[in-house]
Amino acid sequence: MIDHQRWLRPSAAAAVALLVSGCATFSGDGGFNTVAQNTKTRSGAETRLLRSDEDRRALDEQLRQMLAEPLSAQTAVQIALLNNRGLQATYWNLGIAEADLVQASRLQNPNFDFKRTHGDGEVGIERTLTFNLLNLITLPLASRIEAQRFEQVKLQVSAEAVHVAQETARAYYEAVGAAQALDAAKQVQEAAGASAELAVRMQKAGNWSKLDAAREQAFSAEALAEVRRAGKRANAAREKLARMLGVSAAPFKLAERLPDLPDAPRAPQDVEQQALSERLDIQAARLDVEHTARSLGLNKTTRFINVLDLGAVRNTATGTPGARGYELTLEIPIFDWRGAKVARAEATYMQSVNRLAETVSNARSEARESYEDYKTSYELARQYRDNVMPLRQQISQETLLRYNGMLMSVFELLAEAREQATAANNYITALQEFWIADTNLDAALGGKKQ
Repeated sequence: MIDHQRWLRPSAAAAVALLVSGCATFSGDGGFNTVAQNTKTRSGAETRLLRSDEDRRALDEQLRQMLAEPLSAQTAVQIALLNNRGLQATYWNLGIAEADLVQASRLQNPNFDFKRTHGDGEVGIERTLTFNLLNLITLPLASRIEAQRFEQVKLQVSAEAVHVAQETARAYYEAVGAAQALDAAKQVQEAAGASAELAVRMQKAGNWSKLDAAREQAFSAEALAEVRRAGKRANAAREKLARMLGVSAAPFKLAERLPDLPDAPRAPQDVEQQALSERLDIQAARLDVEHTARSLGLNKTTRFINVLDLGAVRNTATGTPGARGYELTLEIPIFDWRGAKVARAEATYMQSVNRLAETVSNARSEARESYEDYKTSYELARQYRDNVMPLRQQISQETLLRYNGMLMSVFELLAEAREQATAANNYITALQEFWIADTNLDAALGGKKQ
């Protein structure tokens, strides 16, 4: 006869563990609020996670309005933070990390074993309810480790968002500068073409030598080749920006010219210290060291106890009273003493320590290099703005006056026009380099706006 009595209730420790494991829940924002705040502080633009088709449709309408006008650098950054698909994929790392955290905060499910035997007119029933006791013991530490890793992922995702913002700003300045350079190259080519055409006519009329005419034609051909090269650079820069924005190159319009040079350069107090305190990659590396250290502590704690299960047992048999008790399963470290496990954790920890040191060293160097590049780029652009371009303008005016007074030939006038356009192109390049250096400085100092 089978005993239908209720099986043994869980132990008090197991009941408490079940209550503890039920406390872990998912947060309302999935950690994204921290990322959004970090990104806003360091880029000046907002970002959000697209969770549904409705979110995508709303963004499409917002993009339509933003792309209707010529882009500024800040608008380009805003579009990239909302629409860059690679960045959106990175945002979901938060969901993965939070799921790991919630999972680490929960106990493993108990195991229920049921055994029924019969023979010689007797029926035996054995019931066993087993809990993973080791999982219960290490649950708080494992939860803390995953919580720290979740914080690290928030910093890593924030750093990636800021990186996308900075790369978009660089791509924007490259695209606008390349388009301006293309216009300047076309102006040079137009002047060179006019000079070459005039030289050919004068050579046919016998008023110009074949050598001089050939020189003008060669210069015109080289100017045309430079237009082709500038066109290639402009197209490549525009497509790079399109990739960062997550849109096709056709819909968006660029500003006609780069922003003007500021009246004075920035002067941070201590670029190295600012980089160490603000850079998200350093903060993430520090958390990685702490996370690895905690993991090493966990591995040492469980080095000799790998499997420890506690079970409640109730056995019954026909014609005999039921027997109660407990069962303890313990792995005996005879062949594997877990030394390799601890050694691996220690090696991983030393890796993270050295990577943190490398990150700090690189951050210091990048901060110094970026600031020096920023200052030099500013001085170069200012030299063109305050000295070179005014002088070229003065020379152009004087040349025109002399041409009108018949003191200079048309070739000299056209040559001066080429020189003027070339100087303008050099100024565009210097201005472009300055704004890229400005973006690089922001990146080196942690992306935080001054």
